Amino acid sequence: MSYRLFEGKDHASIYQKYRFTPPDELKNIILQYLDKKKGQPHVLAVDLGCGTGQNSRLLAPHFREVVGIDISECQLEEARAVPGYPNITYRKGTAEELPFADGSVDLLTAASAAHWFEPSRFLAEAIRVLKPRGCIALLGFTDATTRFHYQDCGDRLNQIYEEVKQVLKPYTSNPVALSEGKLEKLYSAIPFPDKERIKSIQTKSFIPLRNLVGFIETWSMFQAYRRKDPQTANDLLLNTQKRFLEEMGVTSPDTEIRLEMEYFCVLASKPE
Repeated sequence: MSYRLFEGKDHASIYQKYRFTPPDELKNIILQYLDKKKGQPHVLAVDLGCGTGQNSRLLAPHFREVVGIDISECQLEEARAVPGYPNITYRKGTAEELPFADGSVDLLTAASAAHWFEPSRFLAEAIRVLKPRGCIALLGFTDATTRFHYQDCGDRLNQIYEEVKQVLKPYTSNPVALSEGKLEKLYSAIPFPDKERIKSIQTKSFIPLRNLVGFIETWSMFQAYRRKDPQTANDLLLNTQKRFLEEMGVTSPDTEIRLEMEYFCVLASKPE
């Protein structure tokens, strides 16, 4: 089953602006794994569910060619509009039907997308298109341990964030719950004997408050909430920003807060 929750033009624009790029720590883990299992040269990386291309652009300097695949033409239009990456091509498609020859792909990756795939069909395609010793790298983050810090009001900011998640919880689809489980079922289904699942990669960064509110707006459950009641959904965003500003004792949504997130990664290498 293909889930089609990120296709609208407005959602794609928000996704491009506010969705977090995977951290360098995670990129380095993936590249080191690929170096160890397959070795150079790194010719073709395929980024599945690429959205607006954040992960594709992160990989571009390390491969001769990167192809981003997404079901949403609006998301791909946003990705193509980012200049400066001549070795990236974006194509409309799904993880279950890949437009690549047998044994032609060095790295098959997905960032915060693999929980939407149909596991058996995706894995059949992965087995087909990967080169011998080619690798799968499926990454994402779990929101259960996300924490914010600003002076001495971090606990109150975290509480506001939890309250937003509780409002949206009834609109959470099953695949999102699978992602929170760090892709355990998909990892178990990978038939390659050489595989590992890194459950916790802790990252810290600073982001403007407005970007945090924008990030919430990118969530599939927020979009489902907005479809049901647009005004109430928009009020939730405005009120969340207002509450953060009041707790922080500032007036500018450009004020930066420290963000701590936990990422995970599933790695696997196709046998010879």
